[in-house]
Amino acid sequence: MFRCLAVTTVALATIVATGALRPARSTAADDPKLPMTIGSVERKDAKLDALIPKDAKIEVLAGGFKWTEGPVWDKKNNALLFTDIPNNRVVRWSAKDGVKEDFIKPSGYTGKDEFKGYEPGANGLAFDKDGNLILCQHGDRRIARLGKDGKFETLADKYMGKRFNSPNDLVLAKNGDLFFTDPPYGLPEQMKDPKKELDFQGVYRLSPKGEVTLLTKEMSRPNGIALAPDEKTLYVANSDPDKAILMAFPINADGTLGKGKVIFDATADVKANPNKGLPDGLKVDAKGNIFATAVNGVYVCSPEGTLIGRILTNDKTANCAWGDDGSVLYLATNDKLTRIKTTTKGLGW
Repeated sequence: MFRCLAVTTVALATIVATGALRPARSTAADDPKLPMTIGSVERKDAKLDALIPKDAKIEVLAGGFKWTEGPVWDKKNNALLFTDIPNNRVVRWSAKDGVKEDFIKPSGYTGKDEFKGYEPGANGLAFDKDGNLILCQHGDRRIARLGKDGKFETLADKYMGKRFNSPNDLVLAKNGDLFFTDPPYGLPEQMKDPKKELDFQGVYRLSPKGEVTLLTKEMSRPNGIALAPDEKTLYVANSDPDKAILMAFPINADGTLGKGKVIFDATADVKANPNKGLPDGLKVDAKGNIFATAVNGVYVCSPEGTLIGRILTNDKTANCAWGDDGSVLYLATNDKLTRIKTTTKGLGW
């Protein structure tokens, strides 16, 4: 079990799996302002045909959010949880009920003073082996676990006595180690914020005993993070427009990282398409293929980083997650929730 450092109460009325919450459309068919489908699939290599059907469509499931992020599939309840960061909430969507808004609120900033930044809410989400929801909380600047009693438990909020910037994304290993990134996006003034205590942006490992280890501080904006199927490689996206890269780090036997290497560089795409997204969230399928959000959608790469195609949403797309039976890829697409059906399976199914 993780060592708990602090506890914050959350209103239990906002954490429910059923009940009469404010309903929203379950599909775009219920809202004439939303299209039924968007974008297209760009095929760079025939290998993509084995992953995404030629007739696959990007379906629009719901809209009206400010900035969607952190999708994770709740296998127990057959639903998707995702964050709406500026609105400081976690939202739930299911095929049965559509959107349940304010599923968890507040999600990332639980303080009483006004939060003056744009991203107070939780970002990355994950479930641990016991089915507990783990959150990267921007506003509270910590990794937290939501208990069955509706309380947030702090798993980690400092490194060497200094507060994190704003934990962003995370991935859990089979042994219980939790890898996470810590860019400055949750700080109101980001890099120039006077409350920033660390002079770097780190990638960390949190052990089941609550020990925090800095793995690397070489990346300027570490963001999305994922493990290879054999858990011998850690992938980290860098959301810096001047160095928009995806890196792969070998994981040593003691849990530290070896020398990383750039396996994909999207900097030219970012420069050619400003304000259309950066390397952000990423997921891996069971065969090790990488699905990484970047400019205008999701880049699909081989385990070595070779681009084989793109899922083009034609919009900023922050993150993605496998759901349903593991073959459906859900996309946090700017102010919308979208999905595409594949013929592969996500890691963990």
